[in-house]
Amino acid sequence: MEIGSNPLISEMQQMSLEADPNALKPTAGPTGDFESLLGDAINHVNGLQQTASELATRMELGDTSVTLSETMIAKEKAGVAFEATIQVRNKIVEAYKEIMSMPV
Repeated sequence: MEIGSNPLISEMQQMSLEADPNALKPTAGPTGDFESLLGDAINHVNGLQQTASELATRMELGDTSVTLSETMIAKEKAGVAFEATIQVRNKIVEAYKEIMSMPV
């Protein structure tokens, strides 16, 4: 059984690039290691969550340079990225369980 490139990961990368052109530029190509690709994606999601949290805190403290719409957009980006990460995790766990149930 050969495991090829996952269309879900490709779709997530495309959506990420549409949302933020500087986001999640793949450092590992099709022959790169999966660990670094997954680590980069998780670090990107973490960065989005930290940015959203920082903007929310600044807005709550009365910083007039931060708008409500900017904060809400950052929170939505972080939420969508987190949900996509959860879906990828679920697919990985599902694939692992399937592989482990295969007869040797």
